[in-house]
Amino acid sequence: MDLIIVYAMVAMAGLGITAAVVLYFVAQKFKVIEDPRIDQVAEFLAGANCGGCGYAGCRNFAEAVVQKGSLEGMNCPPGGAEVMAKVAAVLGLEAQASDPQIAVVRCNGGKAHSPQKVNYDGAQSCASSAALFAGEGGCKNGCLGHGDCVTACSFDAIHIDETTGLPVVHDECVACGACVKACPRNIIELRKRGPKDRRIFVSCVNTEKGAISKKNCEVACIGCGKCVKICPFEAITLQNNIAYIDDAKCRLCRKCVAECPTGAIHELNFPVKAKAAEATEAVEN
Repeated sequence: MDLIIVYAMVAMAGLGITAAVVLYFVAQKFKVIEDPRIDQVAEFLAGANCGGCGYAGCRNFAEAVVQKGSLEGMNCPPGGAEVMAKVAAVLGLEAQASDPQIAVVRCNGGKAHSPQKVNYDGAQSCASSAALFAGEGGCKNGCLGHGDCVTACSFDAIHIDETTGLPVVHDECVACGACVKACPRNIIELRKRGPKDRRIFVSCVNTEKGAISKKNCEVACIGCGKCVKICPFEAITLQNNIAYIDDAKCRLCRKCVAECPTGAIHELNFPVKAKAAEATEAVEN
């Protein structure tokens, strides 16, 4: 009886050793050796896992950029040019220059300019209310003001202004694009920050005809085309009753701002003195 137990133990031990040897050789044959540069790239990244690069997280981005072996189309918005320069050094590549971006809210209706016509009593979510009605002010393209963009932002860079009911983007924005994806009305856009944070854009996305747009919002773009005609750089186009300024062509001359009859074109961070001087010059001429 004791011999049977001994034989059984020896057999089990032999079987275990054989299985271990087989598993060892199988593992060696099919093992995946990870490129050490992935850890090096991941170490330089911001670690925000915001998804702004188009990947699920920083580790995924590191794996993708090492596998691709190129920086074309690859960018870490929170890290910016400094981080991408370090990534390029790891891969032995030359960093590609890119203009810093920031999120821009292309709606200026709000409580003051788009008076409430109906009272919405439902889920306080832009995604939900967008499927149910045009909006309390009647603009089918305007901001709904429930703050889905605020919830989506991992950097506390966007908040709802209680006075206007519209989202406001702060300098902490890293252009990750999370708010852009969260907005069901597509009113948030990533644009160049511009020199000295100065930028000009059409703060409206309403594609309805002028009379209807103006009825629902007094500062809506009415598609008159005056800005297109006055722009000396051909930076403005008019399509589907809405004007759009190409930030790659715009030279910030601000002629379109003064020409817009509804005030739909916004200028940000320009010095007040410059405005006053231009106004004085215009009066003198």
